[in-house]
Amino acid sequence: MSRLYEDAAYGPQGTCYWAETVTAPAWPRLDRDAQVDVAVIGGGFTGLNAALRLAEQGASVAVLEADHPGWGASGRNGGFCCLGGSKAPAALLRRRFGDGADTAWTRTEAAAVDHVDHLIRRLSLQVDLHSKGETLLAHKPRAFSQLQASAEETGETYGVTPQLHSRADLASEGMGGPWHGGMTLPIGFALNPRKYHSGLGLAARQAGAELYAESPVTDLTRTGNAGWSLTTARGTVRARSVILATNGYSHETLPDWLRGRTLPVQSSVIVTRPLTEAEQQAAGWWSNQMSYDTRVLLHYFRLMPDGRFLFGMRGGLRATAAAQSRLSRRIRADFARMFPAWERVEITHEWSGLVCLMRNLVPFVGEIPGHPQLFAALGFHGNGVAMGSYAGRLVAGHAMGERLDAPDWLGTPPPRFPLGRHRRLLLAPAYLAAEALDL
Repeated sequence: MSRLYEDAAYGPQGTCYWAETVTAPAWPRLDRDAQVDVAVIGGGFTGLNAALRLAEQGASVAVLEADHPGWGASGRNGGFCCLGGSKAPAALLRRRFGDGADTAWTRTEAAAVDHVDHLIRRLSLQVDLHSKGETLLAHKPRAFSQLQASAEETGETYGVTPQLHSRADLASEGMGGPWHGGMTLPIGFALNPRKYHSGLGLAARQAGAELYAESPVTDLTRTGNAGWSLTTARGTVRARSVILATNGYSHETLPDWLRGRTLPVQSSVIVTRPLTEAEQQAAGWWSNQMSYDTRVLLHYFRLMPDGRFLFGMRGGLRATAAAQSRLSRRIRADFARMFPAWERVEITHEWSGLVCLMRNLVPFVGEIPGHPQLFAALGFHGNGVAMGSYAGRLVAGHAMGERLDAPDWLGTPPPRFPLGRHRRLLLAPAYLAAEALDL
């Protein structure tokens, strides 16, 4: 088996703030042979949503997580439940998948947010909900002009009324900073991702799913017409169907079909100590809106219910100690430049994780070609809270043979990236181009 990055990218989460907010779930290791209807590889948002849906429909399910619960992107993300999941513009969607593909996608984006909202309310999950939609902040005058020009169309696309903010509006609403204006789209909310993950896991277990931690799958073999055999260090699982829900943490050879089809990208987060009211006033930021800026290499940030401030950005190209040290300096410099009043505020937590890009810029949710009853849900382009959760629901439907209310082109096999195992090199010129556009 192989992964694209150095081992450190898949190692401990650093000082991840979310880990301190929940009692770690106690999932046992798989230490026996088992037989189930469906085996799910990966115990994050996607895998747990799939397992919950399957178990509630009466299927026997085993979830196999390689490390501890919440170890991957589901325990490391920024907690933004919002629109997204694709990097393909509307015109590209129409050209590739036909007229109406862009409209179908916007419905899917909204359905993903609604899915998480419904789950939280149905299961009575306590996940520190806050923020009414998301606010996009213009980092230069031209960007604000573009927001103004697009507001009406954006509202019609999603069936809502966006709110435009001048620089003065933002300051009065507690979103002061080096912005030239902004736009709030009233779809989505912020949450504590580890509390959401823990609640999903508990609900899946109560529905009858078996959840196993520290049980990495080392071999996946088709067993004739009988299904699949999944090998772990201490036991084997036989299943009629298998769902691959490992996203940016996937092994290239599990199965071989996956080789070169994903491009994991690092993302880094810092969190401050709780800010006093005076410190919030000094920076001009006391809003609880989840926000991001209009840069291609965007920054995302929000004030959390306990007064801490979360600030994130895309990471580096390598996961070495030297690369991480450079990135740590850079994220602090960007934070201080955008919020100079907090330059000397203590950063108490810092960590990184992997988001997953696809060459065709859309997620893959469906059956893997040439692999009967082997399904995958991958490639959420940094929006895994909503789209990763919804994709888990959708891929469970595939496994059960349900007719789904989602674009069928999500099952289009993603092409491989050029350069094979060296494809990270593609990110260097892309980042340079993005930095030039962001000036």
